[in-house]
Amino acid sequence: MCGICGFIDFKSGSDIEILKEMVSTLYHRGPDDRGSDIFLSENAIIGLGHTRLSIIDLSPSGHQPMNYAHLCIVLNGEIYNYNELKDNLKELGHKFISESDTEVVLHAFFEWGISCVSKFIGMFAFVILDKKNLEVTLVSDRAGVKPLFYYWHNGLFLFSSELKAFHKHPGFNKKINTNAVYQYMDLLYIPSPYCIFEHCGKLEPGHILKFKTTKKSLEIIKYWDVFDFYKLPRLNISFGEAKDELEKLLLSAFQYRMVSDVPVGVFLSGGFDSTAVTAILQSIRSEKLKTFTIGFMEGNNEAPFAKEIAKYIGTEHTEYYCTTNETQEIIPTLPYFYDEPFADSSAIPTMLVSKLARESVTVALSADAGDEIFAGYTYYKTFQKNLELITRVPEIAWKSFSNLTDFASKITPDSNFRLKNKFAVLSEIFSTDQKLRPQLLHHSYYILSKMIKKELFSIPYQNLPTSFENDFVDFKDVLSIALATDYQMYLQNDILTKVDRATMSVSLEGREPFLDHRIIEFAAQLPIEYKFGVIQKLILKDIVYKYVPKRLLDRPKTGFTIPIYSWLKNDLYYLLEENLNSAKINEAGFFKPLFVDKLKQDFIKGHLQDPTIIWKLLQFQMWYNRWIH
Repeated sequence: MCGICGFIDFKSGSDIEILKEMVSTLYHRGPDDRGSDIFLSENAIIGLGHTRLSIIDLSPSGHQPMNYAHLCIVLNGEIYNYNELKDNLKELGHKFISESDTEVVLHAFFEWGISCVSKFIGMFAFVILDKKNLEVTLVSDRAGVKPLFYYWHNGLFLFSSELKAFHKHPGFNKKINTNAVYQYMDLLYIPSPYCIFEHCGKLEPGHILKFKTTKKSLEIIKYWDVFDFYKLPRLNISFGEAKDELEKLLLSAFQYRMVSDVPVGVFLSGGFDSTAVTAILQSIRSEKLKTFTIGFMEGNNEAPFAKEIAKYIGTEHTEYYCTTNETQEIIPTLPYFYDEPFADSSAIPTMLVSKLARESVTVALSADAGDEIFAGYTYYKTFQKNLELITRVPEIAWKSFSNLTDFASKITPDSNFRLKNKFAVLSEIFSTDQKLRPQLLHHSYYILSKMIKKELFSIPYQNLPTSFENDFVDFKDVLSIALATDYQMYLQNDILTKVDRATMSVSLEGREPFLDHRIIEFAAQLPIEYKFGVIQKLILKDIVYKYVPKRLLDRPKTGFTIPIYSWLKNDLYYLLEENLNSAKINEAGFFKPLFVDKLKQDFIKGHLQDPTIIWKLLQFQMWYNRWIH
């Protein structure tokens, strides 16, 4: 894993020292080596920078930026099937001077052009400079495991693995994108392709950005989209055949994630997904896998379950119970490592388990995406049930239901904003085209109520389009709308952002076995009843039961949580006082101080129905104080 950054400057305001400053901000992503190169064209200065965490080929031969012929690359990530691709390229006459997967990518681009991306199994964000054609190409992996930000304004193009590098360039204008703030308050995060700053964006998963320096223009091209696979016809395959095929895919994907020249471990929570990764991998090895679990004396503590499963599977298990102080010490560091406002509080335990694992390994497997691929979230049941109730209402009564629920929303007291919002959502659903109702209902689970927004925001805002508004016409079932959207939205922008920044904060490479694109391409085409029915994640659970008995796994889904709201009322109350006071709220200028104070007082008294809004506000203000103030 690494950090990459660079620029294309048409106004000659950049130099090698600025590039080195940008690179230095990414040191935590790659402490083993640094590289910075400047290239001069007729009308621009082009810089490529890199920090290296040595994982494959630990020798100096893996140094970046790396050159071959007229191409130069900086890469963040891993191409797991690089040895197979290397053999193919050797047959075509290519010669290699290193054992690095980066060199394979460089030769593959030379041989096949940008179509080489379709051959890669891995996680990656890379930038290639073509010195002959004076083009710079940015590429993101299919799922968005590895981040890549870009900025284009006033003759300056910047790119980086993390936004903090942009702050080191004197040409960067850090003006806040007000519409992104509203998205953040809805979603806990700012979704790609948007960014907290104007003129900034995130390169979306499965996309390529081509910048032609001769024309000073960029073009963004999509090469992969999870929605395309949900629109394909369902596979005509029995459950047994599907299970056998899926198990083969899992085995291949999991094995690939063990490719490394440094020690590899696994985050083991004790849930189905991490157990699947651990059990399948341990079944094919004689040496014990290293597994890691963080325990808490408060909140949802899954450490005892993980310990029992590790004992059964036979791993070398490390368990550590964090003190409240250790956990709370993480909170002030969040704005630095997450760059943008980010309000998933599970970032805290993820950083702690990453720190624990880094003491023994340099790579850790994280079993994310199982819920999005195999319909594991408990809210999918609510979604399905609510849709069934809505569809029972005859068409002749839709308008009446819309009027009735709108009236109910208006007369419900503001203090009961959850019920008030439910009525408002129902009114909107019954006044909407029937085909759009599933995605509207799904979207409603993620957003703040209109009443709250009206009271909270001090300036106008515009809703920006996201995957929630995509075309779902060819989808075969309504649940797949939620699955595909969560894969593209929540998984990428929340879960993967959380894991990338948490692992990288301690120079640990995080790998995602379930995010091998072959798994989702297959699972998306399975009949929905193979994934969701009386039992959620049916097909995956059937596979896991071959390795671990049901008695160790059959328990309610709890998640990875800490008592953040209890702390904010007690030990961490000072954070609310420091960051959510009227002066600080006025200074940022996005929220109404009186309403924020009301929310804060209601929260302290235990009257706030949805306390996540307090954490969102706190994280925004802490971010603002760190990067803008």
